Amino acid sequence: MMNIPELKIGKLVAKFPIIQGGMGVGISMAGLASAVANAGGIGVISSVGLGLLGGSFHKTYQEDNKIALQEEIRKARKLSNGIIGVNIMVALTDFDDMVRIALKEKIDILFLGAGLPIKLPKGISIDMLKKSKTKIAPIVSSARAAKLIFKSWDNHFGLIPDAVVVEGPLAGGHLGFKLEQIDDPEYKLEKIVPEVCENIKIFESKYHKTIPVIAGGGIYNGEDIYKFMSLGASGVQMGTRFVATKECDADDKFKMQYIKCQKEDIAIIKSPVGLPGRAILNDFLQDVRAGLKKPFICPWKCLKTCDFQNSLYCIAKALTQAKIGNLKDGFCFAGANVWRVKSIVSVNKLIETLMKEFELAIQKYNLL
Repeated sequence: MMNIPELKIGKLVAKFPIIQGGMGVGISMAGLASAVANAGGIGVISSVGLGLLGGSFHKTYQEDNKIALQEEIRKARKLSNGIIGVNIMVALTDFDDMVRIALKEKIDILFLGAGLPIKLPKGISIDMLKKSKTKIAPIVSSARAAKLIFKSWDNHFGLIPDAVVVEGPLAGGHLGFKLEQIDDPEYKLEKIVPEVCENIKIFESKYHKTIPVIAGGGIYNGEDIYKFMSLGASGVQMGTRFVATKECDADDKFKMQYIKCQKEDIAIIKSPVGLPGRAILNDFLQDVRAGLKKPFICPWKCLKTCDFQNSLYCIAKALTQAKIGNLKDGFCFAGANVWRVKSIVSVNKLIETLMKEFELAIQKYNLL
């Protein structure tokens, strides 16, 4: 594989330009993240809902979550010497706690999505950020959001993020788009990526550093990787493909939902947290569509925007149940191309296949 470019984020160098997307609740933990890191990509632990996986689901959730994230990072470190990241949603009620733990554990890179990370978490100073070896990569869905974050950091902190992930409307899970924008050509990833690349040039010039732009959302094969790197991206973020791997931390029943999924099974749902989300339709979601309430007691408001008092179900509980294979009481988030996934393979095999497809795409387009 002579033509595969490395992904460089500051002093971090990944052999392959692939970042495994952070998937909660419990879909991407130490097992998957370490396998991706060992295979030459960047493995990512999702911090969302880790405290629920011990089965407590009670008032100590906040403390459980802190302990669980620390344990997952340390476990991943024991399993891999590669690059390990943590994905933390800005909308989390315990966002500050999660960032402090990740920085204390000296995680390689922090991916911050589901909100604009323009304020410093409590207990974190500008000086601490400047001295930290942890790289920061916000996740955005528009050039406007990227510019706002970089401008804010520049003005208030005197520094800028180390990379930026651009997530398009074909992603799985919660989407950073309004319902009417999801199928609008103006919001296609192919359009957003070059716009983000253009908007951060001024900051690259001012700080004399390269800011890698990572394309995510709907990336399925090596030709897709080639396409977005041709548009200016330095690499890609992939989630759905990594669910269908032997090393993924989800139950096999969860993975089989991906294998069995047909195109017509994919739906956009309205999440209790106030965002549209892409998921695989099942009996649980059909009940919700019919207005049937799934009884629950909110142990602790996980997300700042969650309207738990008027919701028909607890999304944290539903995703936790799905992760452990109980699809009767939960459902699976998935990307728009999940219907194309037909088998469960090893992480090594998946990355090897993607890179071979990438090389074939180079040959194909260079001959045109």
